[in-house]
This record gives sequence, C-alpha cells and structure tokens, in this order.
Amino acid sequence: MVVNEDAACGAPRVVVSVVSHGQGALIADLFSDIAAVCRTPVHVVLTVNKPEALADLAPSFPVTIVRNTVARGFAANHNAAVKIVPSDIFCVVNPDVRLKSDPFPSLVAQLSDPDVGVAVPLVVGGAGDEQDSLRSWPTPLGALRRLIAGGRPADRGGDWAAGMFMAFRTATFRAVGGFDPGYHLYYEDCDLCCRLSLAGLRVAVATDTVIIHDAQRTSHRRPRYLLWHVRSALRFFRSAAYRRVRARRARPL
Repeated sequence: MVVNEDAACGAPRVVVSVVSHGQGALIADLFSDIAAVCRTPVHVVLTVNKPEALADLAPSFPVTIVRNTVARGFAANHNAAVKIVPSDIFCVVNPDVRLKSDPFPSLVAQLSDPDVGVAVPLVVGGAGDEQDSLRSWPTPLGALRRLIAGGRPADRGGDWAAGMFMAFRTATFRAVGGFDPGYHLYYEDCDLCCRLSLAGLRVAVATDTVIIHDAQRTSHRRPRYLLWHVRSALRFFRSAAYRRVRARRARPL
C-alpha cells in the first residue's frame, strides 16, 4: 500500500485519470513527463480500454491499472475512475498530452475558489501555437460549419473548456453527476461545463501553466468517429442543460 504523506499533512490528494485506446507509447511518454516534472504527489488511474500489451512503465508514482473487458466511452471510463482511488482533486488527462512543468499547483490553487467548477491549463500545439481549448457555447450552425471545415478553430471564449486536461474538486465532479455516459466520445466536456455553469460555477484558466497537445481531429478522417461526433452533437443540442444555458444567455440584463 502506498502512503501519501502529503495527504496526511493536509495537502489535497490528486488523482489523474488517463484512458488508453491502444496508446501505450503515448502513455509511456506522459508517465515519463509526470515523473520528470511533477513535484506534486499524484496517483494515476490508467484505464486500458481495449486489449494491449503495455510497455514496462515502471513509474515512480502510484498507478492503478484497470483493464476493461468491453470498451467503454470517454464519460463512462472517467466516471468509473473517480470511484477507484480516494481523492480531493480529480484530473482528466488525455494520453497525447505532454508536460513541460508541474501543472497541478496552479490548478489546485484555482480550485481553492469555491466559484470555480473546473480548472484548466493553457494549451499549445507541438509547434507552440495556441489551441482553441477555451470556447464559447456552441450553436448548431457553428458546429456544422466547424465539422465541414475540417476542425477550424471555434470562437474562443471562456464558457467551456475542451477535455484534454480538466481538473475538478472531486466533490464538485460528483455533485453534478460527472460526465454524461450517454455521450460516447464528443461533447462530454461541453455538457459538463453547461451543468457546472447552471450550478453557478465557472471555468478558470491557470495562465501560468502550459501543456502541449496536438489535436488529432479523428472525426474528420474516420467514419465511425464522425458518426459518434454527429450523434453526440445531436444529443447535446437537444439537452435540457444546453437549452437552459442558451435561454439564460438570451435574457436581457
């Protein structure tokens, strides 16, 4: 059993949830980054979503590995992960994220504000270009244009944050019901931010911490992912949470 001495001293327990879809090489890189740059004690829950032989990761931090017998969606995997290891801070991290510095102190500091529902870092691509990870609430027409245009940047805003790296107070994540497992891969992040907003909570950006993420845009290359994208969009734009957020935005001040 691993004892987290910092948790015993009052520091928040940080759990990082990562899901691998045959991405063992990316997982190995991410684990190397965590070991190299993170001074914050973290416990990683690694969900292996389809059969794969992982390399000898030999991490210097505690890792719990879950191997699914049946592949599950983004939402279902992370909702399951939050129940496995006790935590105060729950972080959802994509396998293709790379770290150059420890992002967790800044994210935890943002979450000390009770008005913050989710904290995120700044996100850049491999060439250092800023990614459109912070966005305005989508509209059906805007989503259609974005899909047809091959993933051109959405309108940047602060309404919601893309899900490649999201940090929550675990109690808040549970209080709003976590991710909606009705979404298989897309729009889970936007939907959750909608529900956080309706609960009076906001997205906070830790502007002093940067992660690297090269968007894969898989739905623009593979028909199955495109179908998931379209189904998720339809579910989101029909949802009660989205209608309530849009209605609230339309009210005059």
